[in-house]
Formats: sequence, C-alpha cells, structure tokens
Amino acid sequence: MHWTKKQVSILAIVAITSFMGTFLISSINIALPAIEKSLGLNAITLSWVVTSFLLATAMFLLPVGRWGDLTGIRRLFKLGVVIFTLSSLLCGMVGSGGWLIALRFIQGIGAAFSSTTGPAILVSAFPPQHRGRVLGISVAAVYLGLAFGPFAGGFITQYLSWRSIFFIASGLGVVTTAIAFIFLGKDEPNRNDATRMNLKGTVFYMIGLVALVYGSSNIPSIMGWVLMLGGVLSLGIFWLFESRSAMPVIDTTLFTKNRLFAFSNLAALINYSATFAIVFLMSLYLQKIMGLSPRDAGTILIAQPIVMAIFSPVAGRFSDRIEPRYLATAGMTICSIGLAALAFLSASTPIWFIVIILLWVGFGFALFSSPNMNTIMSSVSKTQYGLASGTAATMRVIGQIVSMTIATLYFAGFMGNQPIEIVPDHLFISAVRFGFITFSIISLAGIYFSYNRGKISRETA
Repeated sequence: MHWTKKQVSILAIVAITSFMGTFLISSINIALPAIEKSLGLNAITLSWVVTSFLLATAMFLLPVGRWGDLTGIRRLFKLGVVIFTLSSLLCGMVGSGGWLIALRFIQGIGAAFSSTTGPAILVSAFPPQHRGRVLGISVAAVYLGLAFGPFAGGFITQYLSWRSIFFIASGLGVVTTAIAFIFLGKDEPNRNDATRMNLKGTVFYMIGLVALVYGSSNIPSIMGWVLMLGGVLSLGIFWLFESRSAMPVIDTTLFTKNRLFAFSNLAALINYSATFAIVFLMSLYLQKIMGLSPRDAGTILIAQPIVMAIFSPVAGRFSDRIEPRYLATAGMTICSIGLAALAFLSASTPIWFIVIILLWVGFGFALFSSPNMNTIMSSVSKTQYGLASGTAATMRVIGQIVSMTIATLYFAGFMGNQPIEIVPDHLFISAVRFGFITFSIISLAGIYFSYNRGKISRETA
C-alpha cells in the first residue's frame, strides 16, 4: 500500500477537523453543570445548549451534501471550518443562555458544512479497497476528540472556566483553517448549475425538524403535540417534493430501491438515537449523584471514546476484508447489552462498574461505526458521494437529536423546570434509568436493520 503526499494531507485535514468538532461537543457536556450555574439555566434550557447545535447541523447536512456535489465539496469544507471557528470564539463571550444557544446554532451550521463534505473528500481521494481503512482513521479522530474532550473539558472548567473551552476550540479552528486553505486544494471544474437544486423541499425539511425538536421540549402541553404533528406533516411534504423533483436534495430512490443504503442509514439512525445521550446523562450523574468534580467525571467518561478510537481503525480495516454487516451487527448487540446495564444505576453504583460498562459500549460502537459507514459509501456511485455522506451525517445527527429529546422528555417529566442541582436525587436517578431503558429497547431494533441490509459490493466506483 502506497499513499501519495496529497492523499496523506487530505486524510490529515479531515481527521483534524473531525477531532475538533467532537472535542468541543464532549468537553461542553462535562461543563454543563458549570454553565447552568453561570448563566442561571434550568434543566430544559440547559439541554438546548446541546440540542441547538445538533438541530442546526441536521437542518443543513442534506442541502450541503447536495450542494457540494453540484458546486464543489472542498470549497464548502473550508467555509464550514471558518464559520465554526468564528462562532466558537463568540460563544466564549456570551452573557446569557439565549445568546449561547443562538451561537451554538450557528456553530452547528459550520459543523454541517465540514462534517458532510469530509467523508466525501476522503472517498474521492482513495480507491474502494482502502475506504474502510481511511474512514476508520477518520472515525478514530472523532473518537479521540470524544475521549480527550471530557478529560480536557473537566480540567479547563475546574481550573479556568467553561468559556475557555470555546476559546481553545476557536484556536484549533484557526490552525485547521490555515491547513485546509494551504493543503486541501481546489475542486475540479463542475458544469452542474447549483441553482437547479430543489429549495422548496428543503424549506419544508428545515421547518419540520425545528417543529419536531421544539415541540418535543414543550410536551405534554397541547402546543407541543401540535408542533410535533406539524413537523411530521412538513417532513412528509418534503419527501413528496423530493420524490417528484428532477434535481432533488436527496434521491429518495436510494431509500426505496437501494436496500443496502437504506438499511445501513436506518441502523445508524437507531444506533445514535440509543447512544448519544450517554455522555450527557453520565456527566450530570457523576457530578450530581456521585459528587465528583468536573475533572474526575471527565476522567471517567474518557473510557468509552478511548476504546472507540483504538478499535475503530481495526474494525474499518476488517470491513475491507469481510462482510461489514457482521461486524456492525455484533457492535449493535454489544451496545444494547451495555445500555440495559446502565439502567441499573443508583446512588451506590461502584465506579469500577460504570467504567466497565462504558468500555463495553465503546467497543460495541467501534465495531458498528466504521463498517457501517464503509457500507453506506460503497453502496452508491462516485457522483453521489456528497449526497451519501450528507445523508449518513444527517442520520447521525437526527439520531443524536432523538437521543437528547428522549433525555429531555424524561427530565421534563420528573424534574419540570427546576435547576438540576436542586432536584431530589431519587427523581434525577429515575429520569436517568427510564432514559437508558428506552435507549436499550431502541437499540434492539437496530440489530434487525444492521443484519438484514444485504451484502456490500467492492467494485463500486
């Protein structure tokens, strides 16, 4: 195996960007109790510090993926890094929860531009037989960010402030921006006309996501249910527009006629729906119930992503040689068992038990993620790389939103609008338990789609 200097540079740029985004997400999770006290937020509003970022990312992933296929993926990648860097700097300067949530939304837009185009840049630069390996390295960078984030975020929050996390992220963004503009290069000429992209359907898609997510935070009020119903209807209209459009944002036939693509994306949606809120819930649990400092809680939470970072490249490499669905299905099964175990958390749960479960879930996620992404990118033609990458990223982020929405629903049901620090411990533990029970049940459904997706073709160009 011999990679050119250009290929190595592209892999490094995408990996660094992947690390930067997840570092910020995971470090902010560990800083949430400090943000709550500093800005005077309640449990529901605090969850929006995470959800607003995810919502913006989900809203723009699909349109950006299609736009990238039409206008150039490298150009949009660079733009995303710039937006992410500037918004990170501003997040560190806010004086209210409202401004932080708004700027996190803008930050999510930048993340959508870079995370959608990153995998597409990788698969366009490497031959099919190496896709699993390079995607595994990219995924490992994601997990390194997740691993380093809680540890570094805990230290930074405890000894500096939560604002310093955003300042450090903006510094990383400046470095990444410089590297991208120097080494990434330009897109090849493309004769496609970007104005041919169907924007009408995109509007309904964005409105539908906002209505669903905001409506879920207002349940059980009537307005919450009305908004969620309106969101479902808007997404249905979006699907109709896309199925009839000559230049759709998303090719609906990939879901209706490409079983491998459809089931792999559904498996990803389910997996992220079941696992993303683990760090959010465990960060609050370790600091509130176990009485740990941000530094110590972050040290414990690195167990899961460190295992992900170690085994994701290995799983990606094996997925180039054996059928990826076997690895992915085994990973989904392991995650389901781990989530069920977390449902037994209590005020007396030993730390060693928590660490073992986090290691177990991390191993399962590593087995699932790289082989699943390899399958998605290998199930389409080269002209659809941006679309496939954007769709996969959309499934990931919508899954993350679903995960946070489930956690928020249980917080609202058990704690109402109270700040987490004054909620009785037994109510908080009940919310966490019901959350993990729900996640384990959701994960079981993903096993079916993962195993029954079909066989991968190694010859897709």
